[in-house]
Amino acid sequence: MKITETPIPGLFVVEPRVFEDSRGYFYESYHKERYFQNQMGAEFIQDNESKSVRGVVRGLHYQLAPFAQSKLVRVVQGSVYDVAVDLRKGSPTFGEWFGLELNEAEKKQLFIPRGFAHGFSVLSETAVFSYKCDNVYNKDSERSININDPKLNIDWEIKTSEQIVSEKDQVAPFFDAAEMNFNF
Repeated sequence: MKITETPIPGLFVVEPRVFEDSRGYFYESYHKERYFQNQMGAEFIQDNESKSVRGVVRGLHYQLAPFAQSKLVRVVQGSVYDVAVDLRKGSPTFGEWFGLELNEAEKKQLFIPRGFAHGFSVLSETAVFSYKCDNVYNKDSERSININDPKLNIDWEIKTSEQIVSEKDQVAPFFDAAEMNFNF
């Protein structure tokens, strides 16, 4: 397993070791000890999965503390462009985002610690997206930031005219108006 810290502290790209032969492939999608040894010490308690069609953009979602969630995200089928935005006040990268393609072929994962907003756009005809969370969903603490915030200026790799966005996400506040309670 290869683990690379992104330019944003605490945000890691994980490249698992994949064993392939004529029968198919095998890899460990999660190994608690290895993740803990590499500064990704979240105690995951829940797995979630979603399926979306091309053009869907989900995000940018997060939960306020104390219900914030660390996530380990990956694509089971298809391809997405995955984005995490640093919401930790005092962080040298506060308000910056990191994005990368996650797909079924490469099997890369992104570890997103608490204090980040998260979203993704679907690049393939369909995509099955899987993620581990270290805290349960709490509706009252759920927040969003508008995916097309001009200050963040995220390139979702999908034309705005082709984006399929939920009504709730369309009316999410921009970054400067979003409620945040995270510290670095």
